[in-house]
Amino acid sequence: MSTDSDEASTPTDADLLALHVKGDPDAFGEIVRRHRDRLWAVALRTLGDREEAADAVQDALVSAYRAAHTFRGQSAVTTWLHRITVNACLDRARKAASRRTSPVAETERLEQLLEPEESAALPAERQDLHRELLVALRTLPEEQRAALVLVDMQGYPVAEAATILDVPTGTVKSRCARGRARLLPLVTHLRADGGDSNPASGGRNRAQGTSVPPTAGPKGTGAVKGGGGRA
Repeated sequence: MSTDSDEASTPTDADLLALHVKGDPDAFGEIVRRHRDRLWAVALRTLGDREEAADAVQDALVSAYRAAHTFRGQSAVTTWLHRITVNACLDRARKAASRRTSPVAETERLEQLLEPEESAALPAERQDLHRELLVALRTLPEEQRAALVLVDMQGYPVAEAATILDVPTGTVKSRCARGRARLLPLVTHLRADGGDSNPASGGRNRAQGTSVPPTAGPKGTGAVKGGGGRA
């Protein structure tokens, strides 16, 4: 049972980031441990590809590691990390747009997005719905997809999603509305069983209760593999 003194002695994310800037070799590794799962979930669902998602998280964490001294505390550290991760995902999505594979190949890759433990636990119908939703998400423009992933799949409030995406709340709302409108014709058949009226809400808050595995590992970056930024 933790005591008040134990809780008080636990460093906050901002404390850890400050320690990292001062040269603590383990502080950034602890930040990564705390937030890697959710960053990975956002990247995976935004990009729909494990290798691309792993590389995006790698890019984001390297950027955060190097830019820690620029953090001014105007938002939570987790919001700052998510913004960097989403930007890395959007950059990769734009670069990949010119080299799309065939729809069949896209579907085969997307079927790998369910974690093994999720596949074992979910009914077959739920797995099929999840896969088809991910396929449909890939048809959206990157900005709409990122907004829907944050709000409808990860369960972020619109205001926090706006902070992560660095746009006004009205822009997040309009992107979500346009994205849902584009998804509706693609997923209406999935709602024949009387499911949720929100076509993109099937995964709302799932990531908060599901541990996702580490990324493939930032290549040569101790900040993720070994913690603390050791080379």
